[in-house]
Amino acid sequence: MPSLTQSGTFCLGGANNPMYAPPAGTDIIGPKSWKLGGGIMAGESDLSLPVPKVAIGFRPEFLDFRRGIRVGNLEDHERITRILKLELEARYGQPFVTERWGRGVYWQWIAYLPRANREAKPLSSHVSFGCAKFFIEVDTDDKLFKSGLQIERGYLNAPREYRECRLRSDWDWYRLLAALKPRSLMERELKRLICREGFMLHAGSWEAEPAAFAKANFPEMRKLRKLLHVAPGSHWAGFQLYYPMSENETRSSTGLDLVESMSAVFREVTPAMNLCMQIQLQEPVV
Repeated sequence: MPSLTQSGTFCLGGANNPMYAPPAGTDIIGPKSWKLGGGIMAGESDLSLPVPKVAIGFRPEFLDFRRGIRVGNLEDHERITRILKLELEARYGQPFVTERWGRGVYWQWIAYLPRANREAKPLSSHVSFGCAKFFIEVDTDDKLFKSGLQIERGYLNAPREYRECRLRSDWDWYRLLAALKPRSLMERELKRLICREGFMLHAGSWEAEPAAFAKANFPEMRKLRKLLHVAPGSHWAGFQLYYPMSENETRSSTGLDLVESMSAVFREVTPAMNLCMQIQLQEPVV
């Protein structure tokens, strides 16, 4: 599983190291102080500190491969939505919006997008479909836990009830297509993640058998861009770059292992995400 080494580099196999379908609702979680052991820890800015590692209560069984990601009936320090949101806001020093697909106690898909990138869109600042996102998902069909980067095309010909899901000219989808060129920075990032780090790529329609790529069939950039162009206009289409984990891998990990794995994956896909957004995510120099 992916994790961070003490030097902050990305590694795989370090178990002991510290589908999106519209419409999706928005779960924006505001700042909150953390109380631990009788003391209060709170940020001085509008953004809260991340949950201290010693306080993280997320558990492997919250990733249920039959029902989804458990988010209901939990305390804040157990809920992955809040843990990852605070982690991202502390890392990049800006607010994130949380999106989800699901309802009730279990959600199938959760995503995080920089609020500034959505607000920068002249036509689509009121919706999140057009924004690149970090995501986590329990794929109950393939029995995989996925974390990584997702960019939606949405519909070209949207159903009447999903008019807001129609592709607009200011969506990050167009920046993704422009970045998919031979010998480009995007090709370099995709090669690094897929061929060296074990990531996988899902591209095209969400409503038909998607194209799946791994190290053994890494795609040529022109072919990949054409594949995205020809996805049926009446289908929801998109691009997922993710690190897969099996049910056995998640069960053999601790909750902290899994949280740090998700966090490490998000850091690794950030360069590719930056190539598709109107803003840049950067970590402060310490």
